[in-house]
Amino acid sequence: MRIGIIGAGAVGGAIAGLLARAGNDVEVTARGAHLQALRESGLTLTGAWGDSVSRVRAAATLSRINELVIVATKAHDAEQALRDNIRYVRNVPVVIFQNGLDSLDTAAQASPRSDIIGALATFASSFLSPGTIHVTAAGPSYLGVAGDNDVPARYAADVLNAVMPTFAVPNFRGAQWTKLVINQVNALPAITGLSVQEVLADSRLRRIMTASMRETARVALAQGIYFETLQGLSHRRLRQFARAPLWFGQLIPLAMGRRMGRTPNPGSTLQSIRRGQPSEVDALNGAVVRAAQERGNEAPLNALMVELVHDVEATGNFLSPDDTVARCASAMHQ
Repeated sequence: MRIGIIGAGAVGGAIAGLLARAGNDVEVTARGAHLQALRESGLTLTGAWGDSVSRVRAAATLSRINELVIVATKAHDAEQALRDNIRYVRNVPVVIFQNGLDSLDTAAQASPRSDIIGALATFASSFLSPGTIHVTAAGPSYLGVAGDNDVPARYAADVLNAVMPTFAVPNFRGAQWTKLVINQVNALPAITGLSVQEVLADSRLRRIMTASMRETARVALAQGIYFETLQGLSHRRLRQFARAPLWFGQLIPLAMGRRMGRTPNPGSTLQSIRRGQPSEVDALNGAVVRAAQERGNEAPLNALMVELVHDVEATGNFLSPDDTVARCASAMHQ
């Protein structure tokens, strides 16, 4: 099958490697040293889904019409990436792997003649070096659409499920909000420079992460969201979590940490910072802040996470755990 992947980073590269390994004719877009490595040595995939080296077509933009296009750029790059490739995206099903809440609207505006399918990845992967992607933890992906016609989502899910666990879900908005709760693991590693596991091992940082997750769940419930079940986080469990004492709620991030295993997981936001690239914090914690404001409410801890991540991006200096706890003290009690 001819499949195009726009953005062969940690997520897109892992998907490209799996699809190419299975015999699909895959072309990817990349830039700089990564593009050069893909052309010269192929795409190296290691980790939870096995090791392989696959030859893929690689260029700065797509070069042909494919049967399916997957967009796996960062949220803030997605619209421009689609416009740069619009010649080969029109009238083709487009799967957009993107965190946050705006993926379907963004893609539909950029390519209105395509069937747009939203996608959420719960596997963890890292961009190790040009041409090399490492899957640190396996996990399913979830696809869905904005309307009632889920045929495109089921079609794309069948294609991807042949190489990695993938499911079409009817309540994609609920799935996006569940993933936003899960994505709360990203901000504190980006602020401290620690892995997710190291953050969770620090009881003080774990309390902050739990509080930001709980704040996210409360904002969603105030909007009338019914959570889709991802990684064992059901609507009932997240509703109870939103109401539970902070000490009890820590069971959820601890369970998430156990699922990640022992391989240090830096989280996608820290990976971006280490590469000197803009992070997705505005599409993650920032989305929670904007959703709360739409209801005339506040999300002070998520707002502080946005501020602190941007501070690290601007200065290049991580905060110590002690400084992080001190900065978050007031927001924890609002």
